[in-house]
Amino acid sequence: MKKTAGPPAVFFFSQGRSAGYAQDRRVSTARELCFLDATELARRIAGKTVSAFDVMRAYLEQIADVNPALNAIVTLHAEQALAAARDADAAQARGERLGPLHGLPVAHKDLFLTRGMRTTFGSPLFANFVPDVDSLIVERQRMAGAIPVGKTNIPEFGAGSQTFNTVFGATRNPYNRARTSGGSSGGAAVALAAGMVALADGTDLGGSLRNPANFCNVVGLRPSIGCVPRWPAEDAWNTLNVAGPMGRTVADAALLLSVVAGADRRDPLSVPLDGARFREALDSDVRGKRIAWSADLGGLPFEPAVRAAFAAQRAVFERLGCRVEDATPNLSGADEAFRTLRGVHFVGAYGNLIDRHPDAFKDTIARNVAFGRALSAERIAVAHRLQAECFARMTAFLERFDALVTPVNQVLPFAVEEPYPTSIDGVPMETYMDWMQSCYTITVTGHPAISVPATFTPDELPVGIQIVGRYRDEWPLLQLAHAFEAATQAGRRRPPAAAPTNENLTETHIKS
Repeated sequence: MKKTAGPPAVFFFSQGRSAGYAQDRRVSTARELCFLDATELARRIAGKTVSAFDVMRAYLEQIADVNPALNAIVTLHAEQALAAARDADAAQARGERLGPLHGLPVAHKDLFLTRGMRTTFGSPLFANFVPDVDSLIVERQRMAGAIPVGKTNIPEFGAGSQTFNTVFGATRNPYNRARTSGGSSGGAAVALAAGMVALADGTDLGGSLRNPANFCNVVGLRPSIGCVPRWPAEDAWNTLNVAGPMGRTVADAALLLSVVAGADRRDPLSVPLDGARFREALDSDVRGKRIAWSADLGGLPFEPAVRAAFAAQRAVFERLGCRVEDATPNLSGADEAFRTLRGVHFVGAYGNLIDRHPDAFKDTIARNVAFGRALSAERIAVAHRLQAECFARMTAFLERFDALVTPVNQVLPFAVEEPYPTSIDGVPMETYMDWMQSCYTITVTGHPAISVPATFTPDELPVGIQIVGRYRDEWPLLQLAHAFEAATQAGRRRPPAAAPTNENLTETHIKS
């Protein structure tokens, strides 16, 4: 495994006052800064109770301590981040207008282009690629005052929900380092859970924001199609793939959403909206909300431990005063639509590269491209029709209910050496995608879905829930998720791997 270099020096939190900053006695150590909610940390930086520079030093120290054992951040720009933090403090001292993310340490998924910072896509073909432009989601965070510390690990080209590649190796779950972090935004979820960043971004085609958030006890929001614009994007008309926020709390995810959402003319699917609303307080009275409760989304297999953990959450919604009813939307055709349209996407995204470098791809991607190339025009046309039907039926279903609640993943975090589960509760999984159906069938509908921490198994593995909201109506979805989060407090449990350690794990290599 290729190790991530640590910061160029050991960074110690200044216990005295920085110039112009009142010391915040509520934060006893630098380490505690790394676990403040991003909303609270932003407030303290803006209020000058702590400086952006001291915050960045604390986060870089945390990265140096815990990242070697987890492998979440795979490209680190420590010196640049410190310089940017100094500049942020200087701008604040001059009285310049502060952005909503002013001084917050963030990391970007290694699928996003980052100007002047290596972007590998988890592929040896791009191991040394440094772009000269930012992806729009990165640009918007910079403009809002966030400070990037580096890039987070992904599976090769983001394909699959287990984070490993031949460039950097595997990312480990901070609650049990023998288990996977999920994916494809696995590095982002781990970096958040272990206090290495305040906020993180990701993408979600088949569950890549929701799956790792669930495995790592953080929040991942898959927004509606067009809510967060994507640029540059060769597949600009793709209605499966979205970009979105991750945070340790629902409010933190909403904070990041507030600056990355909204129309951009370069994305033909983007929609105009005022992101500032997502920075408002999420507290609301959810009594009387109608909840559709679906334990298996119409017959999908789930591990018994997942079923038990999910069943226990029904009482939480009932205590909140929600009206919970067993109900499942008709998602027939979603599996065929997803597999077909994903195959088309893989041909467009990777077909030419595979032709030029046939031995440089993991075999699962090569098979996906071959599958896409074999599709007939009729099958593709049928897939588009099936997706439209799934959207229409989900929209009608959510006229009867305020939200649909389902499990996120069908399994618990599995061994980090396993590329994917081969069976679930005795049901064989024929491909590396089969075990993700609980997420990707929701993808096909285009509706927003959020993964929220819920509980822990007796083996101390996190389990969340998936809440699906009405199309392009993220606000009430966030409010309901916030109410559930406040009732369970499961997201407040820190992972054991967030504590400093000198233990070095051996390399992990996974064959696709």
